[in-house]
Amino acid sequence: MMFPARAIVERIKKEYPKGCRVELIHMDDPYRTMPIGLKGTVSCVDDTGTIHVDWDNGCHLGVVYGEDSCRRVAHED
Repeated sequence: MMFPARAIVERIKKEYPKGCRVELIHMDDPYRTMPIGLKGTVSCVDDTGTIHVDWDNGCHLGVVYGEDSCRRVAHED
């Protein structure tokens, strides 16, 4: 597995700060089925560019750079 360049990781960290909300677009996890459209709150972005999310269904899974995808959404009030 190749890790993204430092500049890419820094961009991801700026785009997905702790506490922002995201919506799942795609996750290929052989152990857990995660529905498209599921929302969650970012807990951190690690040095490999993985976006760690506390999903609204109670799961705590990371969105892996180059494998999975999510998008930032507005906070619901």
